[in-house]
Amino acid sequence: MLLRGFGFWRRDPGAMLLGLVPAAIVFAALVWGLVALGIGLPGLVDLATPFADVWAEFWRTAFRTVVAVVVFAGAAVLAFVTFTALTLIVGDPFYERIWAAVETDAGGLPPGEGPGFWSGVRGSLVLVLQGLLSAILVGLVGILPVIGALAAAVLGAVLTGRLLARELTARALDARGIPLEQRRELLRANRWRFLGFGVATQLCFLVPFGAVATMPAAVAGATLLARSATDEPAR
Repeated sequence: MLLRGFGFWRRDPGAMLLGLVPAAIVFAALVWGLVALGIGLPGLVDLATPFADVWAEFWRTAFRTVVAVVVFAGAAVLAFVTFTALTLIVGDPFYERIWAAVETDAGGLPPGEGPGFWSGVRGSLVLVLQGLLSAILVGLVGILPVIGALAAAVLGAVLTGRLLARELTARALDARGIPLEQRRELLRANRWRFLGFGVATQLCFLVPFGAVATMPAAVAGATLLARSATDEPAR
């Protein structure tokens, strides 16, 4: 579905181009935050682990390096989810236009109107909170010996992918008046499709400037995914 979302550039390049603007603004702000964290992290870790001052240099350095890596990895996981939530808030009018264009092109707008602005804000804040919890969990897994780094990477990809898919499809599902319980059943019945879409989106975010380029396509692809999951075939 993400590839089909990219294909929507051919159908409505104007709407897709506008979708790059809020993504670029939020991306720049988050990159600045991660860079600042990376620069200040060694000093912060030293201040947070005074008990390690009496250790041998090798173990002190190794321990603080692991702590710094885990903290930065958790911040990166949070940034992925925060990027989507903040971008959807900042660019709500732009992404509503993309959603409406995709719905119209695929077979017609649903009878609902999608979530209102404040409803979208609430959903995005919930996503940020869930992202924070995911980042903490990934950080805790990351400190496990031997398998921690690999397990944290896999867990982070799965959790973040699920969150991204849920948030990106929210507008299309809300427009169809699908209640929360029914939406959960829908997500469970299509868990692998939603997870695959979310993980693919996340992997695109890892490419330099990929988050900016991918966001409009992710909104378009998520709309098509929601239509497919609710058995509404595209034309």
